Amino acid sequence: MAAHWLFKSEPSVWSWTDQVAKGDQGEEWDGVRNYQARNFMRAMAVGDLGFFYHSQDQKAVVGIVEVCALAHPDSSTDDPRWDCVDIRAKTALSRPVTLAQIKANPELVDMALVKSPRLSVQPVTPEEWAEVLRMAEA
Repeated sequence: MAAHWLFKSEPSVWSWTDQVAKGDQGEEWDGVRNYQARNFMRAMAVGDLGFFYHSQDQKAVVGIVEVCALAHPDSSTDDPRWDCVDIRAKTALSRPVTLAQIKANPELVDMALVKSPRLSVQPVTPEEWAEVLRMAEA
């Protein structure tokens, strides 16, 4: 079964619209300089799904992406410690799910987005995945 993840991006740097514009080829999720986030990317498989989260002003899950290339050296640095995956946009959520909504939901109190808010790449449990999708449809 595919694993689920969350990828955080500042929309002024890389937005959902930018991600969608890359089409099926996808784009490197580069620039991550946190060992835990890097290790999560190293654990990803092609076909894993992730939430695309706009940080900063919007603070909301806005879409779903798919991992389309396994971890490989990050092209934005010559430092061999840093890897990244490639992701492609799958679908926009029918309704963004805000951080405030996630924090207010008792089903999501243990979500990494709530407990480790600074982590730019993080795992999402199957239960959290289903709950955020339910909230997007509500």
